[in-house]
Amino acid sequence: MANTLGSRIGEFRKKKGMTQDQLAEYIGVSSQAVSKWENDLSCPDITLLPQLADYFHVTVDELLRGGKSKVVQVVSEEERKDFNKMLLKVFVHSEQGDIVKVNVPLGLIKAALEIGMQLPQISCHDALKNIDLQAILLMAESGVIGKIVEVKSANGDNVEVVIE
Repeated sequence: MANTLGSRIGEFRKKKGMTQDQLAEYIGVSSQAVSKWENDLSCPDITLLPQLADYFHVTVDELLRGGKSKVVQVVSEEERKDFNKMLLKVFVHSEQGDIVKVNVPLGLIKAALEIGMQLPQISCHDALKNIDLQAILLMAESGVIGKIVEVKSANGDNVEVVIE
């Protein structure tokens, strides 16, 4: 992984097969600004970092520091959020360009599973059909938070499952 912010932006952009002009248009800046970032002549405005990170499917921390940080934690009982205020976030970016983002309260998933309800909104994509929601609920109830699943398939699909 490159060791400057600019070189990481360039590397992520190239992995997506984009030109500087295309990235600039998406972010809403000039292509000269993107060129300056990638050549370490300037840095993106701090307000653009979340948008860049989301677009490249990385965390802001990964964009700034490079490399993956420890993203899964087990939180002690005293520090845990109320279970009913926690979310299951599912993100799918398919090779065909489909982008699926689902945010579902864990309390809703638990109630739905208890009454035998199916949740097609979560398992609608082929990459999500084998996700064990009961196991995810048990993890969350035990204090696990963070990115618990990250799959990059051979056909180019990216799937992330996060407990927040």
